[in-house]
Amino acid sequence: MREPNGLLMAGANLKPERLLQAYSNGIFPWYSEGEPILWWSPDPRCVIWPDDIKISRSLRKTIKKQIFTVSNNQAFAEVIGNCSKPRPGSDGTWITEDMTESYCELFRRGHAESLEVWHEDELVGGLYGVTVGRIFVGESMFSRKTDASKIALVTLATSGRFALIDCQLPTGHLRSMGAVSISRSEYLEALKQLS
Repeated sequence: MREPNGLLMAGANLKPERLLQAYSNGIFPWYSEGEPILWWSPDPRCVIWPDDIKISRSLRKTIKKQIFTVSNNQAFAEVIGNCSKPRPGSDGTWITEDMTESYCELFRRGHAESLEVWHEDELVGGLYGVTVGRIFVGESMFSRKTDASKIALVTLATSGRFALIDCQLPTGHLRSMGAVSISRSEYLEALKQLS
């Protein structure tokens, strides 16, 4: 039986110091409630180079209408709370209570960020992740209105603050926005250069 791609170990804890050490070495936790903490470093790695972000014609139209506003680090706990809600068609979430507490602590220490997308006064989308130098390691995003999470991602990519957005694992949604796969060794080299 083949090992799952990139699974390095199981166990340990989610203390901020351990998380920061893991992220600075290209490793992240991903597991389900009731399981031991699983630590991953997949090969290949899914990333977005900010200059290569793809904005579809329909998304460009939505942005032009200015029906959404975007803020940074104004509602971190609310963003992670929304991201932790089970997706349609699934009953569980990998964003456990312990994980939420740990990432909120990373945020308080200045090592995690969120982007929030608002429609009028309602939080309708956003994303959060860990910052390692000029790399943004995206953890999760959510959308309550069409294009809300895409607008958060475009805002992040066009902010000029990050040289690389680490998406960890590929999805069709991320690929449609310009995500590509690079080898683990390329990712670790980028980490060395940009952190």
